[in-house]
Amino acid sequence: MLRGFVLAPDTRYSVIDYMRICLLSYRSYQYSGGQGIYIRYLSRSLRNLGHEVHVVSGPPYPELDDGIRLIRLPSLDLYSLPRVNRLFIDPRKLNSVPNLIEWLGVCLGVFTEPATFGMRAYRFLRHHNHHHSYDVIHDNQSLSYGILKIKESGIPVVTTIHHPVTIDLELAVKAAKSLWQSWGIRRWYTFINMQRKVAKRLSHFITGSQNSYRQIIDIFEIPEERLRVIYDGVDSSIFSQRHDVKRLENRLLVINSGDTPLKGLRYLLEAVAVLRQQRQVELIIIGKQMENGYTKGLTDRLGIAGCVTHLGQVTTAELVRQYSMATMVVVPSVYEGFGLPAAEAMSCSTPVISTTAGALPEIVGDAGILVPPADTKALVEAIAGLLDNPGKRAHLGKLGRERIRRMLNWENTAKETAEVYKEAVEYQNSIQQKKMFVLGEIKE
Repeated sequence: MLRGFVLAPDTRYSVIDYMRICLLSYRSYQYSGGQGIYIRYLSRSLRNLGHEVHVVSGPPYPELDDGIRLIRLPSLDLYSLPRVNRLFIDPRKLNSVPNLIEWLGVCLGVFTEPATFGMRAYRFLRHHNHHHSYDVIHDNQSLSYGILKIKESGIPVVTTIHHPVTIDLELAVKAAKSLWQSWGIRRWYTFINMQRKVAKRLSHFITGSQNSYRQIIDIFEIPEERLRVIYDGVDSSIFSQRHDVKRLENRLLVINSGDTPLKGLRYLLEAVAVLRQQRQVELIIIGKQMENGYTKGLTDRLGIAGCVTHLGQVTTAELVRQYSMATMVVVPSVYEGFGLPAAEAMSCSTPVISTTAGALPEIVGDAGILVPPADTKALVEAIAGLLDNPGKRAHLGKLGRERIRRMLNWENTAKETAEVYKEAVEYQNSIQQKKMFVLGEIKE
């Protein structure tokens, strides 16, 4: 529970300048995608402000700084297994409702991780919160029924929605090659129905861009006053050009954390195929290759397999090295709720070509080149023009670094997030006061 305090009018925030914060995240490995990066740097920055931070995570687990406690919530973690091994597991492992639902989800092609993580998180907090006495719970976009149970138990809850996953669904269905595939995609994304229902019953939300703010208000149908825009940060002391690394010519870099239609990799590969007719460009792709990825086999069909290199997942240090070597970074996304690769590249003084999709214009601004999404010809022209203009590349690199240092800072992100926590605590206290008043009236 909430440790039983109620704020007096003249002691606003003073009781909770120090908070015990619990971050919930169903997947938190920072080398797998943006949600893990968010947890890594937000937890660090909240700790640096003097708060006590625990992270409750399902696998794959994050690597956290000293002083931040990681609480692992094991699952069957079936998606880490080869596809052929996911269905045939030891029946003794199906000894709990979350495990059974997780396995059935894999059998039926339904993504259940947010829901099953919420169940496990609620059970953990129900049994252990009297030891930890968290002041606030911060849900990293699981939006599960378990989060509602946690809120109903009296603990203030804040939820980050990076962007509405309905956009992923719409783009994936549009790119489906058959009715059968379209049906399978819709089945996979059925967890969206849960997230919509849960969101309407929560009170405090954070998102990372003005674009996502507008999309969330429209899609989740929640009141505007419940949602706060807080930009993610970039650690510019880490993401900085390495001067011991030579910046190479004709080297394009793209970060592709998930080979889905949302990321628009197809259009960049098509652009590279056109550019290769006259230039010796090479493309480096950072990100895990998926078994049935959206662009699987496309490099072979386009005849560019020899100039495309997949590096897979890389460490932060290697990522900075790759940014520092690249002639430019291309962000061909059809939608982005924030645009972290663009921000990181700019922080490393690497020029960026980005689409105008989603929040990317907010992040890139006039410090990069913007082209329409899903437009191969526009990408070709922008890349060729920047390859031919080293002076402009240097200028954009400088502008990008200055923009990110000015605009995106994890300390500011943490401070603004802590203010939302305080609002959530005050809101919960007001509810408890009303309940106490009503009970008092009944007793009289």
